[in-house]
Amino acid sequence: MSVPPLVEPAESLSVEEVRRYSRHLIIPDVAMAGQKRLKNAKVLCIGAGGLGSPALMYLAAAGVGTLGIVEFDEVDESNLQRQIIHGQSDIGRSKAQSAADSVHEINPLVTVNVHELRLDSSNVMELFADYDLIVDGTDNFATRYLVNDACVLLGKPYVWGSIYRFDGQASVFWAEHGPCYRCLYPEPPPPGMVPSCAEGGVLGVLCASIGSIQVNEAIKMITGIGEPLLGKLMVYDALEMEYRKIKVRKDPNCAVCGEHPTVTELIDYEAFCGVVSEEAQEAAKGSTITASELKDLIDSDKPIYLVDVREPAEWEIVQIPGATLIPKDEILRGDALANLPQDKQIVMYCKTGVRSAETLAAVKNAGFKDAVHVQGGVTAWVNQIDPSLPVY
Repeated sequence: MSVPPLVEPAESLSVEEVRRYSRHLIIPDVAMAGQKRLKNAKVLCIGAGGLGSPALMYLAAAGVGTLGIVEFDEVDESNLQRQIIHGQSDIGRSKAQSAADSVHEINPLVTVNVHELRLDSSNVMELFADYDLIVDGTDNFATRYLVNDACVLLGKPYVWGSIYRFDGQASVFWAEHGPCYRCLYPEPPPPGMVPSCAEGGVLGVLCASIGSIQVNEAIKMITGIGEPLLGKLMVYDALEMEYRKIKVRKDPNCAVCGEHPTVTELIDYEAFCGVVSEEAQEAAKGSTITASELKDLIDSDKPIYLVDVREPAEWEIVQIPGATLIPKDEILRGDALANLPQDKQIVMYCKTGVRSAETLAAVKNAGFKDAVHVQGGVTAWVNQIDPSLPVY
C-alpha cells in the first residue's frame, strides 16, 4: 500500500548538494522534492553491525540529513567479515564512533548523532521521539520486541531486517497503516531454539542484501514513492537466489496494536523472550562451573566426561582438549543419552554457555544428577585458560 511522504521537504538544496545528489535529482520519482525530503529526514539506526553497516553507509550516501546511531559494543576482529563500516584499524574502538567516522567520510553533509548506550525500556521512548523513522538492525528478540512496542506506542514506522546463515527477511511495520512485528510473530521462539548469528553464523554478503533492502524501504517511506513493504514480508534465500513476498495482515487480537491491546506500556523484554528456558535455569543452579574450575577438574584425577555440544563446524575451529563432540540436538532428542558413561561426571560446554545449559537440563532429567556445564563455554576457556587458541 502507498503511504504519504513521511517528512516535509527542506527549503532548498545547496549547489554542493545538487552536485552530490545529481543522479537522484534526474529520477522523476525522486527529483528535487524527494531529495529535499531526504535532507529533512531524521533516521535512527539501531546497531552498527551486520545490517547497520550497509544501512548507515547507504543512508548517508543517499543524503538523509540526520542519522542517529545506537550502539554500545566495540569492534572485534570477527566483525570484519560482514560489518563493512569498520576496518582493521577500528578493532577495539567504539562501534558507534567508528561508524560515525565512516558516515562522515562518505558524506560530510550528514549530521550524525551518536548514542553509545544499550537500548532498553528506560531510554527507548525518549530516544525514538526525536526521529522520523527507525531502522532496526538488531540480532536478538528482546530488542526487536522492544523496538516494535516503542514504535507502536509512539506511532512511529520502522524498517526491520533479520539475517541468519544464508537466509534474510525484511519488512516495514507501522501500526497506523498496517501490521506490527507482533502481528507477524506474536510470541518469541522458545529460548535456545533460534541460534544467534554468533552461534549459527551468517554469510557476510547477506548483510548487504538485506541492509540495502532496508535502506530502499526507508527512502520510499521518506519520499512517499513506490509501494513499501507494509503488510508484506520479503524472504530471501541466498543459496537458491530466490526472493519471495508473503502477505502479513494486521492481527485484530495483537497484544500491542490490536483492537483490545494488553500491552499498553513497555515491559521486561529480557524476561519476555528469555535467554534460556526456565528448566535450563533451574538445572544450572548449583551446577555451573567456571573455566578455571574446569581446568582444575581436568588436572585432577577425578574421572570426568567432557562433552562439547556445539556443531561440527564450530568443533573444527576450536575445542577444549579431551572433549567429545555430541551436538546439542542429539542430546535433546535423547539419541546420545544412552552412550553417556555412568561412572564419570558429565561436564558440558558450548560457545558461551547458553546451549550447554539447555542440554544440562536434559542430561539431569536422564539421571545424571551430578552433571555440570561451563559458564562462558569455550570462549571463557580461551580468554581465561589458553589464549593461544582461536575464538570466533
